[in-house]
Amino acid sequence: MKPLVILLVLPVLIGIASEFYFRDAKKASLAAALGSGIVVIFGVIVLDPAGTWNWIAALLVSPLPMAFAVVTVLFCYGRLQMRRRSHGHGHGA
Repeated sequence: MKPLVILLVLPVLIGIASEFYFRDAKKASLAAALGSGIVVIFGVIVLDPAGTWNWIAALLVSPLPMAFAVVTVLFCYGRLQMRRRSHGHGHGA
């Protein structure tokens, strides 16, 4: 259960938080990718105090959570842009 939280749930939450904080796709994507990578590295360190896994293992699995975080940012950004466009245009002639 803990690996699922670190590899899937936390990166999605980081992506949502970075999109709502930055409101810009480029900055939010960068923050989400860096944040999720850091969370994975610290998660491996915290969950494996015996040291059987190391930072190299975390580096090898980090692209997956980074991708989840960036996709979440782009998904949230696209949904916000659709709402802004639909409210900006009137239906009157």
